[in-house]
Amino acid sequence: MKKNHLILLIIILFASCSKDPFDSTIFISDEKDHNLPAYTEWGYNTFGAEYERDYFLVSNMIVPCKILYKDEQLQFSLNGTIRNDKEMTLLFIFPFPQTHDYQDLLQLHKMEIDLLEQDCIVKILQDDNETILDIVEGKLHFKRAQLLSIDDQVNRVILSGTFELCYLKNSFPSYISNGRFDLGITKNFFYAY
Repeated sequence: MKKNHLILLIIILFASCSKDPFDSTIFISDEKDHNLPAYTEWGYNTFGAEYERDYFLVSNMIVPCKILYKDEQLQFSLNGTIRNDKEMTLLFIFPFPQTHDYQDLLQLHKMEIDLLEQDCIVKILQDDNETILDIVEGKLHFKRAQLLSIDDQVNRVILSGTFELCYLKNSFPSYISNGRFDLGITKNFFYAY
């Protein structure tokens, strides 16, 4: 029996060592609403928002964020779940200066994007359906963009900020509010062409 426990312990240690610990999600609950992650700027790979009477949250089973630069626009996606682990992606698309590398995301530092601007698009992707939202009001605020270096080597860009929006759905307002994100972006989750 002890031999089985030792083998299991070795397998667990090997599996945990083979994965980059900075890619994991660390969910620290908000003091006011324990269903949401606290706002942090440490690269905890988490996000969350109130979605009507539900929550849109990060999942340990899904890469929380991917970023694509294409046609002079940045596509910033938050990938998570709502209602009993139903997958959903919230996609923000907005104009952005020429970008070739994930380290160029430092330009987002202190940038606030008004989602009503003509060149901004917000989409929800769910069940292989893509819906462009009819935005009434909203903001995406990158409060902080910073480099994380490990042993004097740049490892990732940490993007931290907030978001909220109101959009029309069947002629009635719907809300995504109290949103916050704290994400570590590496070259694996950024693509430009």
